[in-house]
Amino acid sequence: MGELQSGRRGAAQGMAKHLVILVHGYGADGNDLLGLADPLGEHLPDTVFVAPNAPNKCSGNPFGFEWFPIPWLDGSSEEAARTGMAAAVDDLNAFIDKTMADEGVTAAQTILLGFSQGTMMSLHIAPRRAVPVAGIVGFSGRLLEPETLADAVVSRPPVLLIHGDQDDMVPIASLPEAADALSAAGFEVYTHISKGMAHGIAPDGLGVALQFMREKLGIKA
Repeated sequence: MGELQSGRRGAAQGMAKHLVILVHGYGADGNDLLGLADPLGEHLPDTVFVAPNAPNKCSGNPFGFEWFPIPWLDGSSEEAARTGMAAAVDDLNAFIDKTMADEGVTAAQTILLGFSQGTMMSLHIAPRRAVPVAGIVGFSGRLLEPETLADAVVSRPPVLLIHGDQDDMVPIASLPEAADALSAAGFEVYTHISKGMAHGIAPDGLGVALQFMREKLGIKA
Protein backbone atom coordinates (compact mmCIF):
# COMPACT_ATOMS: atom_id res chain seq x y z
CA MET A 1 0.00 0.00 0.00
CA GLY A 2 1.43 3.36 -1.03
CA GLU A 3 0.67 6.97 -0.24
CA LEU A 4 -1.30 8.64 -3.01
CA GLN A 5 0.05 11.83 -4.55
CA SER A 6 -2.45 14.66 -4.66
CA GLY A 7 -3.20 18.24 -5.58
CA ARG A 8 -4.80 20.72 -3.20
CA ARG A 9 -6.70 24.01 -3.43
CA GLY A 10 -8.73 26.19 -1.09
CA ALA A 11 -8.50 26.99 2.60
CA ALA A 12 -5.10 26.98 4.30
CA GLN A 13 -4.12 23.77 6.05
CA GLY A 14 -5.65 23.63 9.50
CA MET A 15 -8.13 26.41 8.66
CA ALA A 16 -10.71 24.46 6.66
CA LYS A 17 -14.18 23.78 7.98
CA HIS A 18 -15.07 21.50 5.08
CA LEU A 19 -13.22 19.00 2.87
CA VAL A 20 -14.12 17.83 -0.64
CA ILE A 21 -12.13 14.86 -1.94
CA LEU A 22 -12.27 14.68 -5.74
CA VAL A 23 -11.88 11.13 -7.07
CA HIS A 24 -10.98 11.09 -10.78
CA GLY A 25 -11.91 8.67 -13.53
CA TYR A 26 -10.05 5.99 -15.47
CA GLY A 27 -7.11 7.32 -17.45
CA ALA A 28 -7.18 10.77 -15.85
CA ASP A 29 -5.44 12.24 -12.79
CA GLY A 30 -6.25 14.43 -9.83
CA ASN A 31 -5.73 17.61 -11.81
CA ASP A 32 -8.58 16.56 -14.10
CA LEU A 33 -11.08 17.36 -11.34
CA LEU A 34 -9.11 19.87 -9.27
CA GLY A 35 -10.30 22.66 -11.58
CA LEU A 36 -13.76 22.20 -10.04
CA ALA A 37 -12.35 23.88 -6.93
CA ASP A 38 -12.69 27.26 -8.66
CA PRO A 39 -16.43 27.29 -9.50
CA LEU A 40 -17.36 25.30 -6.40
CA GLY A 41 -15.10 27.17 -4.00
CA GLU A 42 -16.89 30.46 -4.62
CA HIS A 43 -19.98 28.98 -2.97
CA LEU A 44 -18.30 26.65 -0.45
CA PRO A 45 -16.46 28.98 1.93
CA ASP A 46 -13.71 27.64 4.22
CA THR A 47 -13.46 24.52 2.09
CA VAL A 48 -10.34 22.66 0.99
CA PHE A 49 -10.38 20.57 -2.19
CA VAL A 50 -7.97 17.64 -2.47
CA ALA A 51 -7.60 15.44 -5.54
CA PRO A 52 -5.46 12.31 -5.33
CA ASN A 53 -3.94 10.48 -8.26
CA ALA A 54 -5.01 6.85 -8.47
CA PRO A 55 -2.23 4.44 -7.43
CA ASN A 56 -1.49 2.88 -10.82
CA LYS A 57 -0.48 4.11 -14.24
CA CYS A 58 -3.35 3.48 -16.61
CA SER A 59 -2.81 0.53 -18.94
CA GLY A 60 -5.25 2.11 -21.40
CA ASN A 61 -3.66 5.59 -21.23
CA PRO A 62 0.03 5.85 -20.25
CA PHE A 63 -0.38 9.55 -19.43
CA GLY A 64 -3.07 8.93 -16.81
CA PHE A 65 -3.88 6.75 -13.82
CA GLU A 66 -6.38 4.04 -12.93
CA TRP A 67 -7.92 2.87 -9.68
CA PHE A 68 -8.19 -0.61 -11.17
CA PRO A 69 -8.03 -2.16 -14.65
CA ILE A 70 -11.18 -2.35 -16.78
CA PRO A 71 -11.15 -5.60 -18.79
CA TRP A 72 -13.34 -4.46 -21.69
CA LEU A 73 -11.22 -1.33 -22.16
CA ASP A 74 -7.68 -2.60 -21.61
CA GLY A 75 -7.86 -6.38 -22.08
CA SER A 76 -7.05 -7.14 -18.44
CA SER A 77 -8.49 -10.13 -16.60
CA GLU A 78 -11.43 -10.02 -14.20
CA GLU A 79 -9.05 -11.25 -11.50
CA ALA A 80 -6.67 -8.34 -12.15
CA ALA A 81 -9.61 -5.92 -11.88
CA ARG A 82 -10.72 -7.39 -8.55
CA THR A 83 -7.20 -7.45 -7.12
CA GLY A 84 -6.48 -3.94 -8.34
CA MET A 85 -9.68 -2.57 -6.87
CA ALA A 86 -9.06 -4.18 -3.47
CA ALA A 87 -5.63 -2.56 -3.30
CA ALA A 88 -6.96 0.80 -4.47
CA VAL A 89 -9.72 0.69 -1.85
CA ASP A 90 -7.08 0.33 0.86
CA ASP A 91 -5.02 3.17 -0.62
CA LEU A 92 -7.97 5.55 -0.95
CA ASN A 93 -9.28 4.77 2.54
CA ALA A 94 -5.83 5.52 3.97
CA PHE A 95 -5.70 8.74 1.95
CA ILE A 96 -9.11 9.86 3.24
CA ASP A 97 -8.07 9.17 6.84
CA LYS A 98 -4.75 10.99 6.49
CA THR A 99 -6.27 13.96 4.67
CA MET A 100 -8.98 14.46 7.28
CA ALA A 101 -6.35 14.33 10.02
CA ASP A 102 -3.98 16.71 8.17
CA GLU A 103 -6.76 19.21 7.47
CA GLY A 104 -8.31 18.93 10.93
CA VAL A 105 -11.79 17.99 9.74
CA THR A 106 -14.14 15.16 10.64
CA ALA A 107 -16.01 12.72 8.41
CA ALA A 108 -19.14 14.81 8.97
CA GLN A 109 -17.31 17.73 7.32
CA THR A 110 -16.16 15.67 4.33
CA ILE A 111 -17.70 15.07 0.89
CA LEU A 112 -16.53 12.48 -1.64
CA LEU A 113 -17.07 13.66 -5.21
CA GLY A 114 -16.30 11.09 -7.89
CA PHE A 115 -16.39 10.96 -11.66
CA SER A 116 -16.82 7.71 -13.61
CA GLN A 117 -14.40 5.18 -12.06
CA GLY A 118 -13.99 7.64 -9.18
CA THR A 119 -17.74 7.36 -8.57
CA MET A 120 -17.40 3.57 -8.52
CA MET A 121 -14.66 3.88 -5.89
CA SER A 122 -16.60 6.41 -3.80
CA LEU A 123 -19.83 4.39 -3.83
CA HIS A 124 -17.92 1.27 -2.82
CA ILE A 125 -15.81 2.81 -0.08
CA ALA A 126 -18.11 5.23 1.73
CA PRO A 127 -20.80 2.72 2.82
CA ARG A 128 -18.08 0.47 4.26
CA ARG A 129 -16.40 3.16 6.38
CA ALA A 130 -17.10 3.12 10.11
CA VAL A 131 -18.08 6.78 10.30
CA PRO A 132 -20.32 8.29 7.60
CA VAL A 133 -19.06 11.16 5.50
CA ALA A 134 -21.36 14.14 4.94
CA GLY A 135 -22.27 12.96 1.46
CA ILE A 136 -21.28 11.32 -1.81
CA VAL A 137 -21.61 13.00 -5.20
CA GLY A 138 -21.27 10.56 -8.08
CA PHE A 139 -21.03 11.76 -11.68
CA SER A 140 -21.33 9.31 -14.60
CA GLY A 141 -20.57 6.17 -12.63
CA ARG A 142 -21.86 2.81 -11.46
CA LEU A 143 -22.41 0.97 -8.22
CA LEU A 144 -20.17 -2.07 -8.37
CA GLU A 145 -21.42 -5.37 -6.94
CA PRO A 146 -24.85 -4.00 -5.92
CA GLU A 147 -25.85 -7.44 -4.68
CA THR A 148 -23.24 -7.23 -1.90
CA LEU A 149 -24.19 -3.76 -0.69
CA ALA A 150 -26.92 -4.56 1.82
CA ASP A 151 -24.73 -7.00 3.77
CA ALA A 152 -21.64 -4.77 3.57
CA VAL A 153 -23.17 -1.48 4.72
CA VAL A 154 -21.64 0.06 7.83
CA SER A 155 -22.68 3.68 7.33
CA ARG A 156 -25.24 5.41 5.15
CA PRO A 157 -24.20 8.87 3.95
CA PRO A 158 -26.63 10.66 1.62
CA VAL A 159 -25.91 10.10 -2.09
CA LEU A 160 -26.41 12.27 -5.16
CA LEU A 161 -26.12 10.51 -8.53
CA ILE A 162 -25.75 12.60 -11.71
CA HIS A 163 -25.57 11.25 -15.25
CA GLY A 164 -25.76 12.49 -18.82
CA ASP A 165 -28.52 10.93 -20.90
CA GLN A 166 -26.16 10.66 -23.89
CA ASP A 167 -23.35 8.89 -22.01
CA ASP A 168 -21.78 6.31 -24.34
CA MET A 169 -19.10 5.20 -21.85
CA VAL A 170 -21.19 4.37 -18.77
CA PRO A 171 -24.83 3.82 -19.81
CA ILE A 172 -27.53 6.01 -18.28
CA ALA A 173 -29.18 2.80 -17.01
CA SER A 174 -26.39 2.68 -14.42
CA LEU A 175 -28.05 5.55 -12.54
CA PRO A 176 -31.39 3.86 -11.70
CA GLU A 177 -29.58 0.57 -11.02
CA ALA A 178 -27.39 2.27 -8.42
CA ALA A 179 -30.23 4.37 -7.01
CA ASP A 180 -32.49 1.33 -6.57
CA ALA A 181 -29.79 -0.72 -4.80
CA LEU A 182 -28.81 2.16 -2.53
CA SER A 183 -32.42 2.99 -1.67
CA ALA A 184 -33.15 -0.67 -0.90
CA ALA A 185 -30.16 -0.67 1.47
CA GLY A 186 -31.55 2.32 3.36
CA PHE A 187 -29.67 5.22 1.79
CA GLU A 188 -31.07 8.70 1.16
CA VAL A 189 -30.62 9.00 -2.62
CA TYR A 190 -31.04 11.96 -4.96
CA THR A 191 -30.66 11.82 -8.75
CA HIS A 192 -30.23 14.27 -11.61
CA ILE A 193 -30.06 13.62 -15.35
CA SER A 194 -28.27 16.15 -17.56
CA LYS A 195 -30.09 16.32 -20.90
CA GLY A 196 -27.90 16.06 -23.98
CA MET A 197 -24.74 15.38 -21.94
CA ALA A 198 -22.31 12.62 -22.81
CA HIS A 199 -19.63 11.25 -20.43
CA GLY A 200 -18.78 14.41 -18.53
CA ILE A 201 -19.90 17.04 -16.04
CA ALA A 202 -22.50 19.52 -17.29
CA PRO A 203 -23.11 22.94 -15.70
CA ASP A 204 -26.59 21.94 -14.54
CA GLY A 205 -25.23 18.82 -12.88
CA LEU A 206 -22.52 20.81 -11.16
CA GLY A 207 -25.13 23.24 -9.90
CA VAL A 208 -27.20 20.43 -8.40
CA ALA A 209 -24.04 19.00 -6.83
CA LEU A 210 -23.19 22.36 -5.30
CA GLN A 211 -26.65 22.71 -3.76
CA PHE A 212 -26.40 19.18 -2.33
CA MET A 213 -22.95 19.80 -0.86
CA ARG A 214 -23.95 23.10 0.73
CA GLU A 215 -26.95 21.45 2.35
CA LYS A 216 -25.09 18.38 3.63
CA LEU A 217 -22.18 20.46 4.93
CA GLY A 218 -24.56 22.83 6.69
CA ILE A 219 -23.45 25.91 4.74
CA LYS A 220 -26.10 28.60 4.98
CA ALA A 221 -26.85 31.20 2.32
